[in-house]
Amino acid sequence: MYAKTILEAIGNTPLIKLTLPTEATILAKLEYLNPGGSMKDRSALYMIQQAEKKGLLKPGGTIIDASSGNHGIALAMIGASKGYKVIITVSKKCSKEKYQTLQAYGAQVVVCPSTDFIEHPDSYHSQAVALLKSTPNSFMPNQYFNIENANGHYALLGPEIWRQTEGKITHFFAGTGTGGTVSGAGRYLKDQNPAIKVYGIDAATSFHATGGHPQPYKIEGIGIDFDSDVIDYETITELVNVGDTEALAMLKTLAHEHGILVGPSSGAVAAGLMQKLPTLKKDDLVVIILGDSGRAYLSKNFYSQEDGDVQVSPRITDQTVQAIL
Repeated sequence: MYAKTILEAIGNTPLIKLTLPTEATILAKLEYLNPGGSMKDRSALYMIQQAEKKGLLKPGGTIIDASSGNHGIALAMIGASKGYKVIITVSKKCSKEKYQTLQAYGAQVVVCPSTDFIEHPDSYHSQAVALLKSTPNSFMPNQYFNIENANGHYALLGPEIWRQTEGKITHFFAGTGTGGTVSGAGRYLKDQNPAIKVYGIDAATSFHATGGHPQPYKIEGIGIDFDSDVIDYETITELVNVGDTEALAMLKTLAHEHGILVGPSSGAVAAGLMQKLPTLKKDDLVVIILGDSGRAYLSKNFYSQEDGDVQVSPRITDQTVQAIL
């Protein structure tokens, strides 16, 4: 059995158990093993399929959207597979690896200045809207405001987690940026069992967390920085605020102690879990979403204190081995 296209390989990512100081069962959903490298493959594909069904995206058309990277990469992969031109606007805080990956898929990338508010005319979202208006036969999935974002995770991610845990899941942790993942998958899980607790991880200095007075943060991919119908606050049991220091420290813990190399938003999700670890009980089964790979952020030096330059080692001797050990 084989997939007819790369898009058929989206989903069915593994759950693995994490060894943490708790009697509860902690399972990590490795969404970075999707073919495009993140959980955004699911929602992006669903939004494109819905647009095609409704006639909003026609053959030979152009897909335009704003993205912190992963959603854009998913669209670039989908566009390459389906024959669409893709234009992605990104903030300048987007990692170099994400920028290069977008280009590698053949997408056109427009880098915009970082702004405090999404409504700012220079924001990457505003620039995507401007491009949409000036580009014939184009479609914007508009992940930040399109409810199909959450519906995609309701249709794809939620059922997969329910099936993999045999319906035993009690707690669900996911990053909250657009709100699509935590709202869509969380809503599906709570439809199956209303007792399930759904935790959305927010950046501690986001628009929402600060009551409308956001401050810059390093974490990419999470942070409620605007109001949107995509986020279903009724589904979310609690929003957990996580700062840069906690999130980035967890990246090293996950990589060095668990062999899991993930990005900053996943570090934030794991840090949010650690905040709630004392409340968990023996019979609890927790699923956390690890949304993308750390390979997309290596140039930011989150994982070591070195400057990234490769040092040539001298010939190995007994003395150098002892020094290393």
